[in-house]
Order: sequence, then structure tokens, then C-alpha cells
Amino acid sequence: MRLYTGRGDDGKTDLFGGGRVPKHHHRVAAYGAADEMNAALGLAAAACEECDCRIAEILNILQDHAFVLGADLATPPGGEHEDKIPRIKPDDVKSLELLIDEVDDENEPLKTFILPGGCELAARLHIARGTARRCEREVTALRENDSCGESIMIWINRVSDLLFAMARATNRVRGIADLPWHPSTD
Repeated sequence: MRLYTGRGDDGKTDLFGGGRVPKHHHRVAAYGAADEMNAALGLAAAACEECDCRIAEILNILQDHAFVLGADLATPPGGEHEDKIPRIKPDDVKSLELLIDEVDDENEPLKTFILPGGCELAARLHIARGTARRCEREVTALRENDSCGESIMIWINRVSDLLFAMARATNRVRGIADLPWHPSTD
């Protein structure tokens, strides 16, 4: 099977069980942002070292669920193939909340905004967090114009919280302090 089909050469793409839409359609933008987030998660995973076993495990979980998210967003509710794809569910949200509590447990309480960065893995986790926030914005745009599962908005919001906690934890394990943001007085 060839990688290219030519079906998208006219600027349109097929939704799973839901017809053809322009490639700039809100639904396509949302699942495209989920794909970008998944790639950023992979970039973060590539920087994991031996001391980052748990972070690597969590990134693997997130990448798996990012594919679920993409399939969920690419399949309009009530569509012909709805029963063939997994959906983001309330249990997925609860699982993320448990991971956030686990990862953030030993982090110092925040007293100020912090600058993203630190070690390479933490910086990559912050980039993944930014792509998760972009995905969240695209999902909110989709919800204004079309429908998607109720748990998706909550789940993607929790992903960015988890990535933030993971970045801080990674720096903490490596002995790198949070760098507080001090607004310029210019």
C-alpha cells in the first residue's frame, strides 16, 4: 500500500464515518493539534534518561491516549463508524488526576509563575504542554461549531497540568530549581 493516495489533493479530507471536509475545518484542526501534541510527547520521551523511568512510562500512556483523542475528534458523534473507535471517557480524566497527584506530590508549592525550562527533558515537557494548550484551544473552537465528547475538554486540560507537574518534577530530581518569573519594570 502506498503512503500517498491523492485524495487530499483538492484541499479536503475524509472524516472517519462522516464525509469530506476542508482541511481547515475545525474538526481537522482539533485532531491535527492532537497529532502535534503526540509528536511533542515523543520528543520529550526521547530525552528521558535512566532516572526518568516513571516520566517515560507516563509519556507512553499520554501518547497512547493522544491517539485515542485524535480518533475521537476525527469521528463525529453519531457517525457511521462511531462504534469502531475508542473515546475519551471520565475514567481517563480520573486517571490523569491520579497521575498529577503522584507526580506533583514532592514538588514545592507554587508561590509565583515560573519560567519554562531547566534541563532538556523539562524544556521539552514545557513545549509539549504548550502544544496541549493549543489542542485545547482547537477543541474549544470545534465545540462552538460542532460536537465532541464531553470528557475531551476536561482530559486535554488535565494533560497540560500533568506535563507542567512533570517538568517541575524532572528539574527537581536533577537538582534544578524553578526559575521564578519577575515582571520587568520597564
